[in-house]
Amino acid sequence: MSTLRVAVEPVPDEHLVGAVAETGGSVVPLDQARVLVWVGGPDGFPDLPDTVEWVALSTAGIEGFVDAGVLDDTRIWTNASGFYAAGVAEHALAMLLGGTRQIVRSAKTRWAKDLVDPAVRTLRGSTVAIIGAGGIGRELTPLLKACGATVLAVNRSGRPVDGADITMAADRTDEALAASDHIVLAAPDTPETRHMIDDRTLAMLKPHSWIVNVARGPLIDEAALYRALTSGVIGGAALDVTDPEPPAVDHPLFDLDNVVITPHVANPAGRLTAEMAPHLAENLRRFTAGEELLALVRAGQGY
Repeated sequence: MSTLRVAVEPVPDEHLVGAVAETGGSVVPLDQARVLVWVGGPDGFPDLPDTVEWVALSTAGIEGFVDAGVLDDTRIWTNASGFYAAGVAEHALAMLLGGTRQIVRSAKTRWAKDLVDPAVRTLRGSTVAIIGAGGIGRELTPLLKACGATVLAVNRSGRPVDGADITMAADRTDEALAASDHIVLAAPDTPETRHMIDDRTLAMLKPHSWIVNVARGPLIDEAALYRALTSGVIGGAALDVTDPEPPAVDHPLFDLDNVVITPHVANPAGRLTAEMAPHLAENLRRFTAGEELLALVRAGQGY
């Protein structure tokens, strides 16, 4: 059996080069490769030689590649969907607890006990909906269950999510919002999900509800979110993503004591390739064995 030839571009990252070596492959220039591991965005994406049969993207979101017309139907494409799920789930839980336990408001005020104390809530006995319950949802579910929450998972198909108390198909999202105390957004950015959280859907939530977004900024209409936050329609918002990124320095959401915004660090860049490496190694093994790859891109669905 010939050695699998893999290009790691635009920079031969040590973790990904190590994954190639671990599976018996060799790192070669792009014009000699059967596989391209692309550690970057759509800008600067190279023209692919006919020898490349599979492109492994290092990002979970592919909307930029779709918009740039990079994807084709002549070769296999994978993204990193699910590869970073454990870290993103941990971040989502931290943000939700920071909101419900009023850590966010406490950090933005000075010993405002009369304001903070009545608003402190527990996840025990609450219902948390995960909208877009794929890899992140599977990792987040046991964390929420350990905190005593009931987990309501929403995914495209309605296929049961391991550990979730209830799973609903995406066409029942309104029902899930109305039944939940808190919401975690983990869905891809597609035409169907853009501004899925707007004035109408925010009105379905509860005055104590926190909404956490660790997915994509365009899922939320931020003007509608601001209205809901300042009028008491919901309790708070924790955002690791915004639209656009970065937000303007004078964005009004920064001024609210029931909002926390982290700078898209649920999956920190410094750990990206280390987190991706074991999944790449498994996919290289599968490719060599002729098995179906993990995280196959479905360009027609936008992810």
